[in-house]
Amino acid sequence: MFAAFPPPEEEHSFQSLSPPATAAVVAGLPGHAGNGMRSPTLMHDTDFIHEHVETPAERAAIARSIWNEENVVFRTVGIDIGSSTSHLLFAKVALQRQSQHLSSRFVVIGREIVWRSPILLTPFLPDGTIDTNRLGDFVRGCYDDAGFAPSDVDSGAVILTGEAIKRKNARTIDELFAGEAGKFVCATAGHKLEARLAAHGSGAVALSQARDTCILHADIGGGTTKLALIDRGVILGLCAFAVGGRLIARDDVGRWTRIDDAARAVAADLGMEISPQVLADPAVQQRMARRLATVAADFMTGAELDRLGQSLLLTEPLPRGPAPSAFTFSGGVAEYLFGSESEEFGDIAKPLAMALARGLGRRTQVPLIDAVQRIRATVIGASQFTVQVSGKTIYLPDPYVLPVRNVPVVRVALEPSGRIEPEQLVAAVRAGMEDVDVDNNSCVAIAFGWHGEPEHRRLKSAGEAILAGLAPWRERIKLLLVIIDGDIGKSFGRLLHRELGWPGKIVSLDGMELQQLDYVDLGELLAPPGVVPVVIKSLMFA
Repeated sequence: MFAAFPPPEEEHSFQSLSPPATAAVVAGLPGHAGNGMRSPTLMHDTDFIHEHVETPAERAAIARSIWNEENVVFRTVGIDIGSSTSHLLFAKVALQRQSQHLSSRFVVIGREIVWRSPILLTPFLPDGTIDTNRLGDFVRGCYDDAGFAPSDVDSGAVILTGEAIKRKNARTIDELFAGEAGKFVCATAGHKLEARLAAHGSGAVALSQARDTCILHADIGGGTTKLALIDRGVILGLCAFAVGGRLIARDDVGRWTRIDDAARAVAADLGMEISPQVLADPAVQQRMARRLATVAADFMTGAELDRLGQSLLLTEPLPRGPAPSAFTFSGGVAEYLFGSESEEFGDIAKPLAMALARGLGRRTQVPLIDAVQRIRATVIGASQFTVQVSGKTIYLPDPYVLPVRNVPVVRVALEPSGRIEPEQLVAAVRAGMEDVDVDNNSCVAIAFGWHGEPEHRRLKSAGEAILAGLAPWRERIKLLLVIIDGDIGKSFGRLLHRELGWPGKIVSLDGMELQQLDYVDLGELLAPPGVVPVVIKSLMFA
């Protein structure tokens, strides 16, 4: 049940990640025959024979040296900071080199979670902002409890969702991890990206692919529910609405002081006044939980939305496709759905879960399946590998735009036949850009694979469609990276910049295959030999 970016060719256990048998490695070295003996050498009368028989220790050292050149094991951390809960985990990741042409690429061949933190209710200050002092103490305490120092961690990912992505919170949280900027991906996840992360992190995407079926995944958190329609491992659509287990909640002294706007809308729909005193009544909490469950069930079963449901929608509605054969769940509410949690935490998560289970049971025969991960449906960190790109394939009109770090990747698919479909390409770019928080990322990378000949007509058609897709964000993107799996980097960059008039800074590279949820670092141009070092960080899931 793995979902890896980029997908590994094969997963291995860590027990199998050891240097290969010494004899087999030595047999393949130059100067050795296939049977492990030294190849015969032409001798002269005056030559003396100096026979050197390698010892087992020397053969083992050679094997280790070769293994270490091609394999690396490192430690990564995944940190999830959300509106309701925060937590982190440490993982060990194994990478193996795959050398092709001018690239030296490492792929993930194994991963293992080695420590999980307790779940923290995200701390807030009286002004509604996240208490980063308490959050920092929690993170530092987790490092201590796990027995790791910051220097022990090679890479990582910090995912901000819900209230954490608001500008003031995001800035203070960025400062909390500023010392790790070179190693960490710090991603602000809007509703759709959060839905995508939950679909992968829960195991729902992998389950859909393994069962060759369609699944509707619901991530029900504290303030929102995110849906992902997944058909045979491909996410067909995403949406979010304001239903969650902590729309109303108690503070540290037991008063029901958290009342979100969505909770006020529910109270108005029920014809109730809402206040901390009113919310202290368990019967009121139950009524609100049942009404929220009805809205959630409407969204999940495709029923027509009433006025309240329409008012709680945070994105466009979920596009309809194949009928799901199962529902899967993640988020804190899922812990109650499947009996993994019984304690209540001063909110309505438990009654919401019970009401939703009853409501879905009355409406549909679609089974509810326990996903691999529930409240911890998050990334386990970031894998990392380096690629060097030849200067002959770079379009870099202004070398001083480099270096840049942690640029989010929008992957768009072109037709394998090589045919350019402009309308589909425009839609794909805009859909991918919805995963990117451009306000906090002034750089973005558009990645695609090129098929067929680089005819000017085809290049121009693809370029026009990509720029049309980027049009709503045109003024906010300060640096556009174009990264192509195909040998057209320089030509395509020049076309976008000089002929089609992209107004901002631009860099175009090729020879790399990137995926959605990747992030890239570009170093300064090295001249000579005229290459740009690129570090690709791929979010990974348990």
